[in-house]
Amino acid sequence: MTGSPQSPQTITLGGGCFWCTEAVYVQVRGVLDVESGFSNGQSQNPSYEDVCTGATGHNEVVKLVYDPAQISTREVLEIFFVIHDPTTLNRQGNDTGTQYRSGIYFSTPEQQAVAKEVIAEMAASGTYSQAIVTEVLPVSNYWPAEDYHQDFFARNPDQGYCMAVAAPKVAKFRKTFVRLQKD
Repeated sequence: MTGSPQSPQTITLGGGCFWCTEAVYVQVRGVLDVESGFSNGQSQNPSYEDVCTGATGHNEVVKLVYDPAQISTREVLEIFFVIHDPTTLNRQGNDTGTQYRSGIYFSTPEQQAVAKEVIAEMAASGTYSQAIVTEVLPVSNYWPAEDYHQDFFARNPDQGYCMAVAAPKVAKFRKTFVRLQKD
């Protein structure tokens, strides 16, 4: 007798500019949907302009829906830690502010456990020379970003920021995770 297929899972990740994070995860096998948005702030339904002020407390995130039969939560998080710097508080490269903080916003206790395990393993192994500052919290106050932010890299590959910041992250993913790329 075979068990029923696993249901898709949702996890929300903040790793700097959502254009960059989205550009990577749309290429990952087993990731069914990627949506840029904002989460874990105080206000409801914030706009990009609101979030950029820092006053809402929201983080720029991508909400991922993935098939655990094709990609595990651990693999989703391994990609996450390769494509951003989890040791810089409220910063990724030249992007600064609370909206650029490193965060894993889980929707199940199992995701929380895997996130804490992966972070503990990286800390113990000395993967990074500085402490990991990634927050691990339940997702709250999620709101999708405006339409013009969705699939931004795919629609604007020659835009300066995309060429300078997003494209190298995509290249790093392709080089590091060949086995997890969509066909």
